[in-house]
Amino acid sequence: MKKIVIGKKEIFNFSKPYIIAEIGANHNGDMVLAKKMIDSAKECGADAVKFQSWTPQSLIAKEEYDRNQSYDDGDGGKKHFGSLKEMVEKYYLRAEQHLELKEYCDSLNIDFCSTPFSTGEADLLEKLDVPFYKTASMDINNLELLRHVARKGKPIVMSTGMATLSEIERAIKTIENEGNKQIVILHCISIYPPKYEDIHLRNIQMLQKAFPYPIGFSDHTIGTSIPLASVVLGGCLIEKHFTLDKNLPGWDHAVSASPEELKTIVVESENIVRALGNYHRTVSKAEEEKKLKFRRSIVTTKPLSKGHVIKINDLDFKRPGTGIPPDEVKYILGRTVNREIDQDELINWKDLI
Repeated sequence: MKKIVIGKKEIFNFSKPYIIAEIGANHNGDMVLAKKMIDSAKECGADAVKFQSWTPQSLIAKEEYDRNQSYDDGDGGKKHFGSLKEMVEKYYLRAEQHLELKEYCDSLNIDFCSTPFSTGEADLLEKLDVPFYKTASMDINNLELLRHVARKGKPIVMSTGMATLSEIERAIKTIENEGNKQIVILHCISIYPPKYEDIHLRNIQMLQKAFPYPIGFSDHTIGTSIPLASVVLGGCLIEKHFTLDKNLPGWDHAVSASPEELKTIVVESENIVRALGNYHRTVSKAEEEKKLKFRRSIVTTKPLSKGHVIKINDLDFKRPGTGIPPDEVKYILGRTVNREIDQDELINWKDLI
């Protein structure tokens, strides 16, 4: 099983998850808000904050602007303002803002990363020395962008929403053909939020068998249960949209984790990994010690005189477990007692001839 190193953290299936707080465009074009979100993500224990790197020119064609498309996933655009063009213009990160946020993350010792939506933005991120590149689900078939990013020689975290297995395989081959085999594959459903029956978390196990790379989960559900369930299946990287206020205007706030929810994901995912433990059956030292209190020993049902030959009705089984265990009673029956033993007393091997 391949292990991928991002910064100082080693990522592999069933490892302690690398947690990405996906700020995306939830900063709403406000650098003060963006820094508050970075502060909060750090306090919650996230490993990284992730933004999105696009411009009005690199993401959307004139035809789409003219149509004034709504990216609301069925909420009727309740959190939108103005036209699509006006929202894109307000929410995109300028080059100098990338640098400002990267330096701020460095000062807090939290990884800064972003999703490039064009080769130019990938080059901008290279100048900032990001620890890895994140590719969006929508670019699983954007092979030229995948090749360009792969040539950077850094780990690539690749979302797979909307993709068939053959498209995922082709994208991986495209990256590998550029000499880059540092890939983390994210199971993803690109609906905000998806129906539970459409999530198919078992795809994590399928992807683990299909590809020699770590498998994680890019989550668009409400709450914390589904990303935590992905950890049980071995998901080693969780990407979760993050906000300080789910009621803010914008595309993703409503489906984003609050600070309380992000903290739950961080803490409980670590607990899950510890609790998963080993495949092979083991008995802990604490349980071994508890045997002495909670298991039973062989005791007498009545006083036994010296020279008495033990029969089954002379015996019972009670706590503590410091004497002869019940499953060894067959070695007691028919033995002769070498001393007087009181009723309800534990029998020891030294009491028998």
